[in-house]
Amino acid sequence: MEHNPAAAWLAQAAGAAQQQGAGNLLRIVLIVMILGCALTAWFLLRGYRRKDD
Repeated sequence: MEHNPAAAWLAQAAGAAQQQGAGNLLRIVLIVMILGCALTAWFLLRGYRRKDD
């Protein structure tokens, strides 16, 4: 296994992304946004739960 510097690996990844398009990147961004919104809504709404003590 050969050792590639981080810059070379990053350049290879950027080249692959240009060839493939932005489909995978957009999918990842959308999934992270949806999960973030769901977690934020849960965090904010959990304080409104009525406690019957």
